[in-house]
Amino acid sequence: MDWKTFQALLSGVNKYSTAFGRVWLSVVFVFRVMVYVVAAERVWGDEQKDFDCNTKQPGCSNVCYDHFFPISHIRLWALQLIFVTCPSFMVVMHVAYREDRERKYRAKFGEDRKLYNNTGKKHGGLWWTYLISLFVKTGIEISFLYILHRVYDSFYLPRLVKCTVSPCPNIVDCYIGHPTEKKVFTYFMVGASALCIVLNICEIIYLIAKRFVRCANKVKRHNRNMAVQSNDFEDPFNNCNHAGLQELKEKPPAFRPCKSPHRSCALRLEEKIRASAPNLSVS
Repeated sequence: MDWKTFQALLSGVNKYSTAFGRVWLSVVFVFRVMVYVVAAERVWGDEQKDFDCNTKQPGCSNVCYDHFFPISHIRLWALQLIFVTCPSFMVVMHVAYREDRERKYRAKFGEDRKLYNNTGKKHGGLWWTYLISLFVKTGIEISFLYILHRVYDSFYLPRLVKCTVSPCPNIVDCYIGHPTEKKVFTYFMVGASALCIVLNICEIIYLIAKRFVRCANKVKRHNRNMAVQSNDFEDPFNNCNHAGLQELKEKPPAFRPCKSPHRSCALRLEEKIRASAPNLSVS
């Protein structure tokens, strides 16, 4: 495996990660990849050669080794590192897709036009891609821990195993080479994997909580803007009505005598009668 190329690919993921994602990447490189390359490969390099059985029966040692070690720890961890880091490339590919769309959009509408404010910002589809990659990484880590525990019955590595597989003539005692050293590295790699699971869960919670806070703030701003707009719309009418009511309360209307049209007609008729016959009087 070309670890330099592997590191170069993962370095691109670091630009689009959160703080938890950067810590996760550091743990993967320092506590898993470096330990794997520097020490773990050497410890498990001669495991089959140092697997000794107290019999000279041809094929018995090979069969017993295959029975107790169906897959090598070192190869299982290499496969785990490859599968765990693959979901991170989903984010890089999504950002590359955004950058390609941005380039085509600017070529069509001009360099001053923008389709995305920031192609690497986790909004919209990129946020979902990043969140799905975290769930996939967590699932892969848990799956490989379960496989390791299932295949070897536990994470504990014994010094002596008893084999009864054919063509062994009877119960054969087989001894594992460097059992304590292998057990220490097994626990270390399992602990690093568990730490990566915890970091992934923390990052998932952080992303979802941040999204909820952003949505809540957006709803509050929307409600505030709606309230301001409704107040601005009702003020001209409400102010007029309130001013009129207040003026009526402070200055009650003056009561004037009601002028009936019949009363005015009777007065004019009486004046005409007096003018034509001053001696007559209307009773």
